[in-house]
This record gives sequence, structure tokens and C-alpha cells, in this order.
Amino acid sequence: MSGSVFGKCFQVMTWGESHGKGIGVVLDGCPAGLAVDEEDIQCFLNRRKPGQSRFTTQRKEEDRVEILSGVFEGRTTGCPIALEVRNTDQRSKDYGNIKEVYRPGHADYTLDAKYGFRDYRGGGRSSGRETIGRVAAGAIAAKLLQELGIEVRAYTKAIGGISITSENFSWNEMENNRLYMPDAVAAKAAESLLDSMMEETDSLGGVVECVITGLPAGVGEPVFDKLDANLAKAVFSIGAVKGFEIGDGFMAAESRGSLNNDSFCVGEHGEIEKATNHAGGILGGISDGSAVVFRAAFKPTPSIALAQKTVNQKGEETVLEIKGRHDPVIVPRAVVVVEAMAALTVADLVIQGMGSRVDKLKPWMAVKHLGEKI
Repeated sequence: MSGSVFGKCFQVMTWGESHGKGIGVVLDGCPAGLAVDEEDIQCFLNRRKPGQSRFTTQRKEEDRVEILSGVFEGRTTGCPIALEVRNTDQRSKDYGNIKEVYRPGHADYTLDAKYGFRDYRGGGRSSGRETIGRVAAGAIAAKLLQELGIEVRAYTKAIGGISITSENFSWNEMENNRLYMPDAVAAKAAESLLDSMMEETDSLGGVVECVITGLPAGVGEPVFDKLDANLAKAVFSIGAVKGFEIGDGFMAAESRGSLNNDSFCVGEHGEIEKATNHAGGILGGISDGSAVVFRAAFKPTPSIALAQKTVNQKGEETVLEIKGRHDPVIVPRAVVVVEAMAALTVADLVIQGMGSRVDKLKPWMAVKHLGEKI
């Protein structure tokens, strides 16, 4: 199975299955000397682990990470970093009734069509549990970006059509509810809607918004490795994502050039700024120095207890009632996954861009005298 590697210079490869012995990731290309420990990574993993509220699957996993290589005495060595999280609460028997049946909304049929075989226990590699590796690596990417003054923050913008408002927006509020919505009023309404969906054994979708600040102008490439293109690929690689937009996104299609263009101006310290940010912080695939803002649309959780029409491997029509433990909404646990993929994308392009100009290479090569390192 190819396609488990992401990035060029700051590269990750995830491995493991939902009901296998464990999940993990190998991160290659992280610069040496970055202070990182298991607790730095655990903080990120705790935000996506199951069983945190009535709105997440009740699978009881501690999701404790272990650093296997690449870190010595609290700092990265420059060698590949291997991270592992062991699975401890699999219930493979819950999936016995779908062994030969294709679940609507899942990758069962397409995996069978491609490989002629699939791991029916929770979806195998297509399971949301695969994102553990992404989040673990993303924690290290975020730590590296933090050293450079770059911050990546994501949050739930909407669930089931209930959206946050700018008037009620509060970063602190996001930590006060399990939906990770920075709006107390919207969070309460969304919780009520989710409760009704759970009574009906149905599910909801939603939108995650991500803001990247501190990113200087000049990050990204003008053709295939555009910052927005790579962010789109990173976000679309997350299971259940069905839409991506940056800046004004689809609203730009209804605007005019005179309104959509961001006028340039000179800031109070003489720096070049934009009067508005309809572009979402990216021009020509390259960061323009303003905040990068994008959104990801997530479909409703496909695993629902309602009876659904489907077919089995023999091509016979049947009715399926999915058993097991599943999230009534994916969005809250996906917030940190979006954040992680954005951090991995930016870290990769920042490192990749270091060789774009000679004047950026000279300080790296400079020495006071022979043999002395900077």
C-alpha cells in the first residue's frame, strides 16, 4: 500500500491499523536540537482521544505515546523520530456482521475493489484512528514552528449548520466545551442538536476553521507546491473531509475584483501590509505575511445505528445495522487533526524554502574561524 508518506523535507510516514497492535509514525527531516518530550506530544493526542464526552465514541483508549528513537536527553538528534501508541481496547467482534457487507459512506467497497481484500475491523488503515500518527508528528511540527514564532490554531466553526459568530468569539471558551467551539452560545445550541441526533441514532457533520499566524511572507512555491495547494492536499487526506476553502473561499466566486482584491498599505512600522485578507494569507501559492485562514468541511459520521440499504460481497442486496462504538459527530476530535496537518505542511515548506535564496544560505555557512560552529 503506497500513499502513507507526506512531505518532502519534513516527512512523515504513518503506520498501523485501528484494530492492530498499535498505531505510529516515523518523522524524518526534523532539525536536531529541538526540545521535545513525550508530554509535548501527549497534550496533542489527549485532544483527539476517544471517550472524552457523550459526543465521542466510548472506546476507552489512553493513547499514551512512546518515543522509540530520534530524541536523546530531551532534544531531537536529527535522526528519524519513531513514535508509537499501543491499541488496548479493540473489540473486533463488534465488526463481525460487516465482514462481507459494505457499509454505506465507508471505504469498504473501494478498498475491496482496489486490493481484493480489506481489514473489516473498524476500517483498518481507513479508520479515523490512523490520525494518531498524524497528530503525534504534528505536535513536533507545531513545537518547531513555535520556535520560529509561528502558531497554528484550529477550532470548530460549525456543527450541523449551527455556526459561531464573531460577536461571541472567545479563544478561552473553546477550552470550556467538548465541541471546541469558541462561542458559548453556539456550543450550547450545537450540544442540544447533537443530543436530539443521538436519540434518533443519527449523526452530524460540521466545519473546522484553522488560523496560522506569525508566518512571514515568502513561504510556499509558485507552481505545484503552493502553500494553499499543499494545505488542501493535507486536509483532504483526512478521512471524512469533503470540502476545503481558503480566505473568502467559495464566496469569492460571487464577488468582484474591486472588492475581492486586498489593497496593500504601509504599516505603522514601515512594513508592507494588506488592508483586508480576502485571499486568506496566500497570493500565488506563497504566504503574504498576513494570517492564513482556511476551513475544512466534514461529512456526518457514516457509522450510524439506523438500518441502511447496502449490498454484500456476493452482490446481494441487504440491510445493515452498524454495531460498535462510534462518534455521533467527528468534528470536535478532528480539530487537532486539522491543526496537526497544517503544522506539518507549513514546517515542510518552511524548511524547503530555506534554499530559495543565496542570502538565506550564507548565514548557515558562516563561521567565525575554521572549525567553529554557529
